[in-house]
Amino acid sequence: MAEASRWHRGGTSKHLYYRKEIEIRTTLQELLLYFIFLINLCILTFGMVNPHTYYLNKVMSSLFLDTSVPNDERTNFKSIRSITDFWKFMEGPLLEGLYWDSWYNNQKLYNLNNSSRIYYENILLGVPRVRQLKVRNNTCKIYSPFKSLVSECYDKYTSENEDLSDFGLKHDTEWKYSTSNTSSLWHWGFAGVYRNGGYIFTLSKSKSETKTKFTDLQLNSWITRGTRVVFIDFSLYNANVNLFCIIRLVAEFPATGGILTSWQFYSVKLLRYVSYYDYFIASCEITFCIFLFVFTTQELKKMKEFKFAYFKSVWNWLELLLLLLCFMAVSFYIYCNSQIFLLLGQLLKSTEKYPDFYFLAYWSIYYNNIIAITIFFAWIKIFKFISFNKTMSQLSSTLSRCMKDIVGFAIMFFIIFFAYAQLGFLVFGSQVDDFSTFQNSVFAQFRIVLGDFNFAGIQQANWILGPIYFITFIFFVFFVLLNMFLAIINDTYSEVKADYAIGRKPDFELGKMIKKSYHNALEKLKLRKPQKDEDKNIRTTGDLAEQTRREGFDENEIEKAEQMKKWKERLEKEYYSSEMKEDYQPVTQQEFRKLFLYAVELEKELHYISSKLNQVMRKLSAIQY
Repeated sequence: MAEASRWHRGGTSKHLYYRKEIEIRTTLQELLLYFIFLINLCILTFGMVNPHTYYLNKVMSSLFLDTSVPNDERTNFKSIRSITDFWKFMEGPLLEGLYWDSWYNNQKLYNLNNSSRIYYENILLGVPRVRQLKVRNNTCKIYSPFKSLVSECYDKYTSENEDLSDFGLKHDTEWKYSTSNTSSLWHWGFAGVYRNGGYIFTLSKSKSETKTKFTDLQLNSWITRGTRVVFIDFSLYNANVNLFCIIRLVAEFPATGGILTSWQFYSVKLLRYVSYYDYFIASCEITFCIFLFVFTTQELKKMKEFKFAYFKSVWNWLELLLLLLCFMAVSFYIYCNSQIFLLLGQLLKSTEKYPDFYFLAYWSIYYNNIIAITIFFAWIKIFKFISFNKTMSQLSSTLSRCMKDIVGFAIMFFIIFFAYAQLGFLVFGSQVDDFSTFQNSVFAQFRIVLGDFNFAGIQQANWILGPIYFITFIFFVFFVLLNMFLAIINDTYSEVKADYAIGRKPDFELGKMIKKSYHNALEKLKLRKPQKDEDKNIRTTGDLAEQTRREGFDENEIEKAEQMKKWKERLEKEYYSSEMKEDYQPVTQQEFRKLFLYAVELEKELHYISSKLNQVMRKLSAIQY
């Protein structure tokens, strides 16, 4: 019976050992597989991004945004503030930027009737389009005493206030409202959200005809008091780098008067498979789909095996989020490419019409954003595998232990933070751009914490409340709350370090397994001499005891333990001397820290003695039976 019990204990220990080995090897296989997936994803994402997109956007923005109007060096598209400045820009930088009909020595390079070539390299696709949206008169309520002074009133733009009636000369499309026949999305501007359609006209391929058109529109007051926004849209293609550049210049005319300008430059790669490198990226895309299928199958098996316990792990939630993002990326990719296949030929069919590439560029940008978020979380998932490392395990243990304290602190922090944000918005919102909206106030306060602030603007807006707001915010948020946050992290990390110092650390060391596999591989490749058994057995009893005592500790820990042994002897003399006084002596913080470390050292030695006693008892039991 006793022999059977001993066999059962030995069999159980072996079973647990082999189970641990299998778990380690499975984790290593998952890590290797995931690294291959991550490398493939990085090649895929960086292969989609063309390094020339930034330079193409920069060149075009410099041409259309920074070029000054004739005879006025201070006025460009960014600085337009009146309708007069707007027409100067249309007849000056816009006209000159769109029509490049000759080389620097006035030599004709191509047939302009076909298409213009901006900077001689970028083909203007079709013709540019200009459209405006208006609101009706008497769309706002006027206080009765002022009705005799105000005969016309144009409210801000909404779809309910939009003017759909013809105006002006009423004989061309620019004077008649046209509904949109494309699937482009609405535009979100500074002063409103603008839908498609409006009063539209397209430019000519002739520079002189376009200039005459601008003059006629200006003389006949195409822009009225009801105008709320004007869009200038055109698209370019650069065959040298295989990039489309979709440009939108926006001039908003808010109800307050003046003009707010904004712009969008989207350089996208719509023709994906042109070169041999593009086909290599296509093979990476197929590999990505295979990995996605494999990972999805693995997670479904885990969910079936663990059921509701599966959702208790944070890493499983991260896995599900990553799979969801991958499926979204694949869906966006299929949708974008199908739309490009259906619309690209149609858009390029007529060179006399405006080709609306904005829709394709918009969804391509969204696809790139989804891919960017996906690869971000893909890198975060690596922490799942390296958390078995001692340092990373300490980090994860620290964060998990202090999570409740951080949540409580976050509630207190954001109560004070949002209170200051609302105060700043109400006091400085009408004077300081950083506090013009509540959202701007929130981000402005984050910048204050990082040291980026405009104290002069705050003080000028309110010379009493401005300094009070700034000083109290810095004191409570920066000096008090942020230091409380650091104290929570620091104290928890000290507790975790103390637990690890007395041996309370995970036994699952992935790094040791990787190191062992590495040495085995070197021995098989004959790049490292195998360790002989005789060398292992030729050890003195003292060396074996020393090796046994130091097992599980690295050189730094051994050196630290020897220093603490000397320190402990000195501490015993100091606190256990027969000459200690009987009266009470207060303990300083430094003495308390010494006593705490002494207690940790004692617990470590007790743990060591306990393990040795267990070994002796097992040996005695084996001899007895």
